[in-house]
Amino acid sequence: MHDVTNERISLIKPGDATGDTKVLYDAVDAMLGRVPASYQAMAHSPLVAKMLVPFNAVLQRQGAGSVLETKLKEMVVIKTSHLNGCDY
Repeated sequence: MHDVTNERISLIKPGDATGDTKVLYDAVDAMLGRVPASYQAMAHSPLVAKMLVPFNAVLQRQGAGSVLETKLKEMVVIKTSHLNGCDY
């Protein structure tokens, strides 16, 4: 069995993005005002990350069938990140 407890996916920082990854980051930044760490990890597969942008937009914002307010969703994200020791 392979032990993965200390393995991490490296993040592609926005300043290091090129090509399809830069296009992805520009779109995510325009939508969210930032490039979250989740996208910096998914950027290793920019096509998959691009396909998730609309899905994540629905999850993170009000409307489109969502019953929770955006402010509450963001508070959950921040608290979860804090509990997991993530820099956010």
